Amino acid sequence: MRQRMKTLKLPTPSRPVESDAGRWASLWKTWAGRIPRILLLLLVLGVLDVARFFIWPDVADLKKSNPETTAFMEYRKEQWENMGRKKNTVRHQWVRLRDISPNLVKAVTIAEDDRFWMHEGFDLEGIEEALLRNLEEGRLAAGGSTISQQLVKNLYFSPEKSLTRKLREAVVTWRVENALSKTRILELYLNCIEWGDGIFGIGAASHHYYGKSPSALTPREAASLAAVLPNPLKWTPTSQSRVVKLRTRIILRRLERRLQQDAPGSDG
Repeated sequence: MRQRMKTLKLPTPSRPVESDAGRWASLWKTWAGRIPRILLLLLVLGVLDVARFFIWPDVADLKKSNPETTAFMEYRKEQWENMGRKKNTVRHQWVRLRDISPNLVKAVTIAEDDRFWMHEGFDLEGIEEALLRNLEEGRLAAGGSTISQQLVKNLYFSPEKSLTRKLREAVVTWRVENALSKTRILELYLNCIEWGDGIFGIGAASHHYYGKSPSALTPREAASLAAVLPNPLKWTPTSQSRVVKLRTRIILRRLERRLQQDAPGSDG
């Protein structure tokens, strides 16, 4: 009889267990080679995203056409919808610049952008001053945006704070300054900015707070309206707030000096 030879099964050598450190090192080697390509792709996409604003929107259309709504108005409507305040409506009445009191025009430029007539959309001195003030106070106490920049933000963008939005805004601001006159930019701005919850533009604001047309605004009323622009949802021109009163006094003092300088026969 043949004896069947039994085969011995040798134990299979076990694979060395990879440590956690080894796994992370392996993953890092895999992704490290891809990082430059990913960063390059993100950079290209970012450049393309900003570059499209050299073409869109059609800012030249603003020379003669008054916008019926703005991105910021639509943003407020969306907020009301999310808060269940469906009855809220935008109050807005277009007013030509020549039908707005010079008191209001001067007060707003004094308060928001005193070098408006001199710069080309960007006030480098104002940005530097705002930066120094923010550093001194250790908080975001001042902006530095010009009237042109604020107009562009209201017309086309949301209030989000990001570098990308700032770059888009800068491109469109440059285009607006090259396409429109200063008086047209100011007319658009005064008709688009927010002056209270649902109150947009000087036409609606003047009637709401003072029951009169913008052409009849006094220097003090104009100064009060300009004083609340940094925070129109918190402050109102007719408020007894100490902050509003102080801002109004400062703006009014400057406005009265400016009016005296512009008066006929003035040495200024």
